[in-house]
Amino acid sequence: MGKLLPVIIALVGLAIGGGAGFLLKPAPPPPDPTDHSASQGQAEDGSHMMADGHAAGTPSAAGHGDDPADSSEYVKLSNQFVVPVVHGGRVGALVVMSISLETPTGSSEFVFEREPRLRDAFLQVLFDHANAGGFDGAFTESGNLTLLRRALLEASQSVLGPIVSDILITDLVRQDA
Repeated sequence: MGKLLPVIIALVGLAIGGGAGFLLKPAPPPPDPTDHSASQGQAEDGSHMMADGHAAGTPSAAGHGDDPADSSEYVKLSNQFVVPVVHGGRVGALVVMSISLETPTGSSEFVFEREPRLRDAFLQVLFDHANAGGFDGAFTESGNLTLLRRALLEASQSVLGPIVSDILITDLVRQDA
């Protein structure tokens, strides 16, 4: 019985792990909207049909409706921003941020091509914000974050032009030293 118990525990653990893996597997990736060969077919009247069942060229075709979510995408910058908060000549805290940009659909390539210049502009804004005391005290207060988002939006528009419509701060952490 002493040798059988570890085998039973291992089998039960394996079954539970397999079941959890099956239940928690990620959803299949959505179809690529740029792949027109798989997403279009012929309707009975000879017009092209989209995968969602609407005729191509109609306002309800994917990406051409009145829904503003169809016309914008969110571009997440590849690395986080690390900003030192200096007090009395010493680093008193580090702030780590993740930033995403709201842009028109299809402009992510344009953003990634200019990411080094964009990161430089963002770091300058973040350093100025830290030096002005923006990351001290209640740094997550709505007014502080609104000022920071506005400054980041201006910096992004100076690098990328008017394609950036909003700045999203997706992660914000301050680690005190």
